[in-house]
Amino acid sequence: MKWRKKGLVYAPSGDLWWARSHGHLPTVDPTTHDVIRVYFTGLDENSYGRIGYADLDPADPTRVLAVSPEPVLDLGDLGAFDDCGAVVSCIIPFNGSKYMYYHGFQRTAQAPYILFTGLAVAGPDGRFKKYSRVPVLDRIDGDPFMRAAPCVISDGGLLKMWYVSCVEWSHRNGGLHYHCNIRYATSRDGIDWQSTDQVCIEPGGEDEYAVGRPWIIRDVRDGDLYRMWYSRRGFSELYAMGYAESADGLNWERKDDLVGIHKSETGWDSEMVCYPCVADVAGRRLMFYNGNRRGASGFGYAVLES
Repeated sequence: MKWRKKGLVYAPSGDLWWARSHGHLPTVDPTTHDVIRVYFTGLDENSYGRIGYADLDPADPTRVLAVSPEPVLDLGDLGAFDDCGAVVSCIIPFNGSKYMYYHGFQRTAQAPYILFTGLAVAGPDGRFKKYSRVPVLDRIDGDPFMRAAPCVISDGGLLKMWYVSCVEWSHRNGGLHYHCNIRYATSRDGIDWQSTDQVCIEPGGEDEYAVGRPWIIRDVRDGDLYRMWYSRRGFSELYAMGYAESADGLNWERKDDLVGIHKSETGWDSEMVCYPCVADVAGRRLMFYNGNRRGASGFGYAVLES
């Protein structure tokens, strides 16, 4: 597997009040065809996050056709789980509508933040309305600190979700760090989710302490495999990409050496590559991803070579 990088697509210029900086967690809308609509989270001058989009030319995704002048999803009420930010993670067509799964960002006093997953449903005007003021994926005893960055697919009459769970916060190597793995949940209605105790991907070795932002595609025509791309983070390496395969979506084999995309020598993704979103567009498999400083440098894309 080899991804051919095509360059930076979009980074906020600072002229939008809701997106002074960052193009965080690029997420392709699978329901658009005449354009590639990529949702992302931008940060305002106080580093609060809201969700908007950039429309791209399918023939040349580095050509930005339009950027939403206003966010399509705003902060939650003061004290809500998303009062400091709404971070887009996945969009799926469902029940004749369009569901956006996002995680709410809430700052706390001792740990830096807590993240839990919310749901917003698209209206006829293209804006999204939050299903509830509380998360659809809230804390449980097995996931007390974080249930975030979900990827949802419809598969065999069931909605399947892979998400990031924080196992613990701890002081290590001179700083406060989380320990994150990737877990699995299912739903019939997209609202009520049942988690399993099984961990799909764990950090590996002593250096790596977190894996995150999973993106899953089921390739029925190519060996009927579930393929997962994800971020991985360690003490010696800030962020890099990982890759895994599974026959059932539950039991995964890490094959990071096959990921086929790494940081560049110079430029916007020379420090890190992270937060992948993989989509099949016009016969090509594309990966949109973040680079330096977890999206501060914007997002770019790469094409999977045959």
